[in-house]
Amino acid sequence: MNWDDIRTFLAIARARSLSGAARELGLSQSTMSRRLVALEERSGARLLMKTPHGYELTGLGETVLANAQKMDEEALTLERLVQGRDEALHGRVRLTTVETIANRLLPIAVAHLRREYPGITIDLLSDTRSLSLVEREADLAIRMVRFEHNELISRRMGTMVCALYASPEYRAAHPEPLSEPTHTVITVMPDMAHQNEARWLAEKVPEGEVVYRTNSRDAQGGAAQAGIGIACLPIYLAEVLPGLERITSAGLGPAREIWLGVHRDLRDMPRIRAVIEALDLAFKAERLRFMVA
Repeated sequence: MNWDDIRTFLAIARARSLSGAARELGLSQSTMSRRLVALEERSGARLLMKTPHGYELTGLGETVLANAQKMDEEALTLERLVQGRDEALHGRVRLTTVETIANRLLPIAVAHLRREYPGITIDLLSDTRSLSLVEREADLAIRMVRFEHNELISRRMGTMVCALYASPEYRAAHPEPLSEPTHTVITVMPDMAHQNEARWLAEKVPEGEVVYRTNSRDAQGGAAQAGIGIACLPIYLAEVLPGLERITSAGLGPAREIWLGVHRDLRDMPRIRAVIEALDLAFKAERLRFMVA
């Protein structure tokens, strides 16, 4: 079995389908099918079995999987070590972060980067999933939680505080107190209801009727601007949206720290350092908007 065989086997084992594995490796489904046939011919054994629910590991496949994963981890480590010594101030840097940061702070950083290092290209991955820096799904990540993996280097970039907001028209039609059952609420989807902001909103508007759910902070802001109801929004986002008023009687909501993470093998790569520098400057330029007024 060669390295392409191992990658094919791992991709199908993870995705449980040829189409999903093909997307992971950037290949066509027909190419993936041919690779699977070639893998079985070269190995002389069946590692994967097709079922109505997708591909499943055979007994031998389960035995091989752990060793194949170790090989994959070693290959990723080698790739990071080689890239970490890349001295070029040009090339691609993949960065993942949440929507609010992506839409408002990243353009400031990229504009500075373009002036200083026009050869560097940013691939921005705004995703609700936490893409893995260890598995090279991204080079840099900005998240609302601290990075815990011992292969990652992280530092705090700032703090994001939230508050309750509604449109002036909504507030005129729905006077306080917020405990009145006439209020309507804009909140997150059930899979995010455990977050501190969602719980705080429910405490502040205990009898409010939930009329709009979305995991997008920008969509929540737009719904509040349209007068649909009360939303818990980051001050950094809400204070620049026209047609929103902060409900000061509710006080300030939970604060979330903003963390930047990078794999230790990549932190000294010149283009990675250049992007981190641009992010530092962007956060400093916006520091007043991260402070509580």
